[in-house]
Formats: sequence, structure tokens, C-alpha cells
Amino acid sequence: MTTSTRTRLFLSRLARTVSAAALAVTFSNCTSTTKEVRISVRDQKLALYDQGQLVRTYGVSTSKFGCGDGRSTNCTPIGKLQVAKKIGDGMPPGMVFKSRRPTGEVIRPDAPGRDPIVTRIMWLAGSDGKTCNAYSRFIYIHGTPEERNIGHQASYGCIRMRSMDIIDLYSRVPVGTAVRIDRGGLPPEAKSMPEYVYSGPFRPAPTSRPGVSSATGVARR
Repeated sequence: MTTSTRTRLFLSRLARTVSAAALAVTFSNCTSTTKEVRISVRDQKLALYDQGQLVRTYGVSTSKFGCGDGRSTNCTPIGKLQVAKKIGDGMPPGMVFKSRRPTGEVIRPDAPGRDPIVTRIMWLAGSDGKTCNAYSRFIYIHGTPEERNIGHQASYGCIRMRSMDIIDLYSRVPVGTAVRIDRGGLPPEAKSMPEYVYSGPFRPAPTSRPGVSSATGVARR
């Protein structure tokens, strides 16, 4: 066997090993879940399903720039995605995030002149060709202080929710949950279900155990 033949065989085995390792990492990161999130741009509403049964609906705000997945468009992607990372465990409602890290500042709903990401972040990754840029575009489901705009297209591409709503959804949805965003309306049962309403007080007091999930990437804001 010549040296060049040995080299080719070595490289071929190495490529197979690397490919197998990559697949193992990919599948180990997948979470089996019975949950599904459906979001309607037309209805400005999010529906949570478990084993095909409707659980809850919430008001949302999608992009004021329309729909799409192009880079630097600030549009909301349409198609299939999944929850890739969850960030914000234990943070109080209204906690401001920058580069997906808590700043220590807590603001109340509709604080004048403020529009940061707050409370919780669910980072989405695309699952089809129409949403392949979502993760690198930093498309999230996240809390917003601009709660007055929920129900209207007002975001810069992400799906915005009220702080108490995103806390409730976050607690129910694991990493790996399928997310589908459509231009059209939700199914009839979701359209007719009243949106979730938090009945307790807004409590922006700091917690004793932050427990923020780690995440990397270029800052979106």
C-alpha cells in the first residue's frame, strides 16, 4: 500500500469519525417533547398545544416590518422552528437583558422611553428552508415592556409577549419544542379561546437564585 493510499484511507476514516461525532452531539441535544407552539401573524396570538390538545393562548406582537427570513430585514420568519435555548431561569419579571445576560435593571410594563428585551428569552432555530436564518438573526420569543403594543405588529422580528405571559409559557415549554409561525389564522379552537390573563401582582423584586442559562453569540442589542 502506497503512502498516498494510506493517507486517503486515514482521511476517509477521520471524516467518518467526525461526522458520527457531530451527529451524536446533534441528537444528544434534541429533546423529546409532546408540546407544540403555534403563532399566527394575522391573529397576533400564540397557542400552546400538548399532545395535540390546546392548553393556552397568549397575545403576542410580531414584526412591524412584515414576514420573512432575510438577513437584516427585521422580519418575523414564517415556517417551522424549534426552541433551541431558554435563558432567564429565576429572573424577576421586568429584568433587562443585553447580549442575553441580565443587566440587573428591572423595569415595569410600559416604562416610558424603554424597549429592551426583558424577563425571559426563548431562542428559536429554523427547522426548514424558509427559517434557516432564524438562529443567526437572534429571533426570540421574549418579554417586552411595551405591553401596550401586544396584539399589534410592533417588533423588530422577534415574537414579543407580556412579562407574566412569557414566564408562564417558559415554565411549560422545554428546549426542543416545535414552533410554527403562520401568516394566517390559528385553528378555530385557538381563535375562540380567551387569552391567558395573569391575576396576581407584578413582582419585580430580585431573586436569591438567578440561575441564568449560558448562551453565546453576537449581541442583538
